[in-house]
Amino acid sequence: MPLLRAFVQIVDAFTDLCGRLLSWLVLFMAVLTTCVVVLRYGFDIGSIATQETVTYMHGCVFLLGAAYALKKGAHVRVDIFYRYFSARTRAWVDSLGGIVFLLPLCAFILASSWGYVSESWGMRESSAEPGGIPAVFLLKTLIPLMAINLALQGMAEILRNALVLTEDTVA
Repeated sequence: MPLLRAFVQIVDAFTDLCGRLLSWLVLFMAVLTTCVVVLRYGFDIGSIATQETVTYMHGCVFLLGAAYALKKGAHVRVDIFYRYFSARTRAWVDSLGGIVFLLPLCAFILASSWGYVSESWGMRESSAEPGGIPAVFLLKTLIPLMAINLALQGMAEILRNALVLTEDTVA
């Protein structure tokens, strides 16, 4: 059990660090978006690379923030019955949901995006726009990273729930 707790703590710490960094990225994205709008409509100055940077930041926030949202319980859930369940029943529901739905989804996303991302890396795909960011392959890399990150946090959640279930039976 100490090894499982250590794994859960390490994954949680990594996810919390990512969440804190991403929260700063949201602030920078808002400031950059404001700058883009002011420059474009106030001074008639546009920059494709700056606009694409906002898109890259947006992709980072949503794709890499999925694990943090899972850890914090911020994902969409049908809560009609769940909120009335005991802690043990919730642990069963969350564990089974992670095993039956979350982990297979992460495996599917990882497997189905691998060729797409590899091909992009192979050609060092860049923006189709003149003056755009020459690193679309980096943006696409966020897809398998999201699947890996979410799967790790999903395993941590499943193990946390398993610990809740075993502690209830031991006590």
